[in-house]
Amino acid sequence: MPVNLSKGQKVSLTKGNPGLKNIMAGLGWDVNAFDSGGDFDLDAAVFMLGADGKCPSENEFIFYGNREHSSQAVIHRGDNLTGVGEGDDEQIQVDLSKVPGNIERIAFTVTIYDAEARRQNFGQVSNAFIRLVDEATGAELIRYDLGEDFSIETAIVVGELYKHNGEWKFNAIGSGFQGGLAALCGHFGINAA
Repeated sequence: MPVNLSKGQKVSLTKGNPGLKNIMAGLGWDVNAFDSGGDFDLDAAVFMLGADGKCPSENEFIFYGNREHSSQAVIHRGDNLTGVGEGDDEQIQVDLSKVPGNIERIAFTVTIYDAEARRQNFGQVSNAFIRLVDEATGAELIRYDLGEDFSIETAIVVGELYKHNGEWKFNAIGSGFQGGLAALCGHFGINAA
């Protein structure tokens, strides 16, 4: 039975699941009935962060254009261009045993591709969620439904895995940004050129 989180809640992953190593993070969403004239292309991305809350280099930014970290700790399973269908729209694999020692947080984000040109924002998206699954057992460990808290935002930090006293925990963040992927990149210390 998964733990359902609310915004701001934190929960330990490895304490109650000793030996937890391979996690699949599934992110999903639906587009509301009204139409902005173009397809919605939402993109999941991961920022692997050091103690300062920044990516040590551009290699720690995992997205559809850089789908795996050199350590194999984080692997993006591919871009869903429409978000149509049930279940996860995009999936990211995390191997906790391979996370480099200088990485303390793994932030999961979702942005709307070309949002400004298409006049799209997260106020037009519903049923957004992240779920963490233990790949060894297939058990869903955590689920965080983001709710309808957004209006003009074009990027969201959904949540993050973080190391605390040797244990991995998950923080349900759910904070929105304007400025899409470029704003997130700036926030996490990546040059978005």
